[in-house]
Amino acid sequence: MPLIPEPDLDLAGPESALPGRRLSELAEHAVRCTTACCGAGTTVSEGGGEHPASVTHPDLAGLVSVQLRSGDGPIPAARERGAPVETRDLLRDERWPEYRAMALDSGVRSSITLPFQRAGLTVTLTLFSFRPGALDDVRHGPAQALGDLATTGLVRDRRYRAALTELDHLGTALRTRPVVDQACGIVMHVLTCDVDKAFTVLRRISQTTNRKLADVASAVVETRGKGLERELAGLAAED
Repeated sequence: MPLIPEPDLDLAGPESALPGRRLSELAEHAVRCTTACCGAGTTVSEGGGEHPASVTHPDLAGLVSVQLRSGDGPIPAARERGAPVETRDLLRDERWPEYRAMALDSGVRSSITLPFQRAGLTVTLTLFSFRPGALDDVRHGPAQALGDLATTGLVRDRRYRAALTELDHLGTALRTRPVVDQACGIVMHVLTCDVDKAFTVLRRISQTTNRKLADVASAVVETRGKGLERELAGLAAED
């Protein structure tokens, strides 16, 4: 009977924040909890983009990579169906010839791939065994719970990174706002225009010179607009 993971295993905790580490821990813990399992492999894909896979033994890397390269095998099939895909005995199962040949050459007789899909993210957990029919109970065992937990953690990580990026952009905007406001004031004085027109002119300079708006504003403030009168007037006339 498979054992439940020790309480201190936290696949959704901050110490597992890196995607590669989450995948590695998922594979290792799933092997410990599954009777007759000789190894495991995990993958994660997002929006069609493939991320590095993780395996518990170097010999299994080829079994994962051949499927990702060819798009043929239990992993692609499980992703497409959104349901577990099992090979009970590869001596009798003739699907996916390239994967089958490589697996048998490695001594693998059976495998099962469990897919986990959340918020555009797809994680797969594949368990391998040297014995045929040895993984029949996996889809109802601890490996399923571990996969759910790890996938939830990966989604949370992605949202956390997105929030940090948004905060960083907001912080940059707040830091550069004063100099942009000063530059707008200078442009308003030079062109005798309103604030919307002044901002449009600054943005036009940013786009045509491929410079950040904050850098353009800083240059205008440093020169007080001197020497830029003709250029500013020309840009204003284009609108």
